[in-house]
Amino acid sequence: MISPQFTCRAINSHLYARVRKPWGIQGMARPSSDLAAFREIFSKAKNVAIITGAGVSAESGVPTFRGAGGYWRKWQAQELATPEAFSRNPSRVWEFYHYRREVMLTKNPNPAHLAIAECEERLSKQGRKVTVITQNIDELHNRAGSKNILELHGSLFKTRCMTCGHEAANYKSPICAALKGKGAPDPDTQDAQIPVQHLPRCEQTGCHGLLRPAVVWFGETLDSDILTHSEKVLDSCDLCLVVGTSSVVYPAAMFAPQVAARGVPVAEFNMEDTPATMRFKFHFHGPCGTTLPPALRRHETEP
Repeated sequence: MISPQFTCRAINSHLYARVRKPWGIQGMARPSSDLAAFREIFSKAKNVAIITGAGVSAESGVPTFRGAGGYWRKWQAQELATPEAFSRNPSRVWEFYHYRREVMLTKNPNPAHLAIAECEERLSKQGRKVTVITQNIDELHNRAGSKNILELHGSLFKTRCMTCGHEAANYKSPICAALKGKGAPDPDTQDAQIPVQHLPRCEQTGCHGLLRPAVVWFGETLDSDILTHSEKVLDSCDLCLVVGTSSVVYPAAMFAPQVAARGVPVAEFNMEDTPATMRFKFHFHGPCGTTLPPALRRHETEP
């Protein structure tokens, strides 16, 4: 069972090594890369859960802000994506998110997103179900055509009022006049220091409170309803795919290992091994946009 009180946080490989020992993964056989064997299991699956992370969007040119070079100006996301950072300097944080929103408006779903969406639509006509559980906030799954999506960390294109709590979709470009032309990532760029009253404001009648991005920041609790729904999907799935995620951000990092622990096949599609790789039945190395489409294409046994 997944606790609804988990917060969004990253852990390093040393910490992960300490918690993974009770799983007993030492000495386990290397996961298979036999595509035909995976396809045979896929052809019989009725409830498919697909867990996606930053790797699937990186192939669309979306900055991941993780690892070497993952900086905006001189900060990494972990330094800006916190309630404390927003409280100290809402102008700087909004510049960061304005930059990310504007970048996303220039990006498109890649073959991995499209393969997932096509698979969901195709299988739904056969009485089978595909659910995407994503850590991404870029909405590329939505734009590709996926319908059953659980956004663990929220969306770049939603805002929440700090005063009244109202949450709404927001696709304005720029999101407010004061942010137009701001947000350049160059490390020599000076903060715009926009007065708080000129930052995005709530449009609910009589409110005008300060808006924040409706994303889950580091240290914040994930939405309990979304976690509960994710738990139900994972408890009922008979096949799980892990696509483009490093498996180091909790609670998503524990989802697939828990599925594998109850004997359900898990297939990982990633550029590299992760701390959870040895728990899984399959591992397909390479860009998700290359490895995923042939794995999810129509099986010869499908009507």
